Amino acid sequence: MDLGTLHLEETPAVRAMFPDVEPKNGFMTLEYSPRSTILLRAIGYDVQASIGFTYNWCGGTPFEIQVKTCELMTENPRCFVLNSMGTGKTRCVLWSFDYMKKLGLVNKLLVVCPLSTMSFTWAAEVLKATPHLRVAVLHGTAEKRKQLLANPNLDVLIINHDGLKIVAEEIVKRADIDCVCLDELAVYRNNTLRTKIAAKVVANKAVCWGLTGAPMPNAVTDVFQQIKIIRPGQVPKYFSWFRDELQVRLTQWKWANKPGAIEKAFAYMQPSVRFTLDDITELPEAYVPPPQQTDIEPEQKRAYDELRKFAGTLVKKGQVTAANAAVLMGKLLQISMGWVYDSKREVHHLGGGPRLEALVDIIEGAEGKTIVFAPYRHVLTGIVDHLEARGLHPLVVHGGTSPTDRNKVFTIFQGNLIDKSPLVVYPRCISHGLTLTAANTSVWFGPILSAETYDQCNARTRRVGQQRKQLFAHLWSTPMERKVYDLLTKRLLQQDTFLKLLEDASWD
Repeated sequence: MDLGTLHLEETPAVRAMFPDVEPKNGFMTLEYSPRSTILLRAIGYDVQASIGFTYNWCGGTPFEIQVKTCELMTENPRCFVLNSMGTGKTRCVLWSFDYMKKLGLVNKLLVVCPLSTMSFTWAAEVLKATPHLRVAVLHGTAEKRKQLLANPNLDVLIINHDGLKIVAEEIVKRADIDCVCLDELAVYRNNTLRTKIAAKVVANKAVCWGLTGAPMPNAVTDVFQQIKIIRPGQVPKYFSWFRDELQVRLTQWKWANKPGAIEKAFAYMQPSVRFTLDDITELPEAYVPPPQQTDIEPEQKRAYDELRKFAGTLVKKGQVTAANAAVLMGKLLQISMGWVYDSKREVHHLGGGPRLEALVDIIEGAEGKTIVFAPYRHVLTGIVDHLEARGLHPLVVHGGTSPTDRNKVFTIFQGNLIDKSPLVVYPRCISHGLTLTAANTSVWFGPILSAETYDQCNARTRRVGQQRKQLFAHLWSTPMERKVYDLLTKRLLQQDTFLKLLEDASWD
């Protein structure tokens, strides 16, 4: 790679910054690199980042925002990439690593990401964007992961968030693994064992990039643990100090943002870059019609009314907290969709025929492929059985689908544009990183109780490469479902709303 050079007039300031460079005829020739640009800016020179002028992007053509993102990443060893979903963050990581590796600044890259994106997104992107880099997915038994990790010939190592603990000690000891990318950084927003392991792994690494398009999925304080991992000295020592700075306490469990709290939270999360999909290109329009109501069958309505009244009574007596109210809400939503678990984990089918037929109508009427989101595993099974009976032969991914089988399904769905078989999925299995632009219709068979997952799932079809207008359909039969959809679209669905929903979800 031609690193490029800078030719500057010899001055005392430049000589002081680069004492090892011998001047010639009154000029100094410097390597055009992140280090030299940073040092020159420190003494007043307006020098543009080097990667945009000296890197060949492995023959690819980056968007302008990808160049700017790579500029930040290559000049800031510990930073945050907050670009929204679908903006090409994965390639920015690979290009930045490849550039820095060629400069001799880093050796090996460790990518920690969701299980669903290890092979289909990250490993596949290495082969497309940086095919000269040698990559391995660390998955399987502990022995297999450690064996792969020990291979000295690899450049990029990919592991899932929860799998990191299996090889954490080995990675900490490996000085050659000096560049880490924590994809979907917001999974570390709580002080869990997973968060502590990630912090330990990156503590002694020279480079650590945190990627997330949604750093505050539930509250402004979500950023605290994320920042502590990437730049630990940048936030107050204790979470309570940080929360008191951004929020005011209303009740024992409820906090409200102080004026300017969001801006203060982002100010802590620096250095960072933030671009959205609209900064790249004009995508085809996305159409979100009003949620479509379908008839409810008598057995469903009877079970819904009985449980809602029971839950409402418990709430009024103070016997339900915001946390366990979500459990009762889940039962009401299951009943609304037609299948519900009992206390013995046995599934009871209560109906839901009209909603299933509405789903079939949408799939058969779609111009392209369709993704169906089923919020519960037993609901997913019922949907698949119905679609099979109608001859639609769906592809299926749920929590029990192995990573290998998931990759096969996604490859078939994304690659075969002729076959219109719908993809029926459990939302959390495809809520991060995947590009599924072969579909332009998404159907929520019922609502989910996570605004973050809802947004992430909808972004699977609205990404660079989408050529057609997208449709996002929502099916419902009960008041609870309609209220949840309204809150999801406003991104207001949090635990402190659950009690109110249980009290108000009547038919009146």
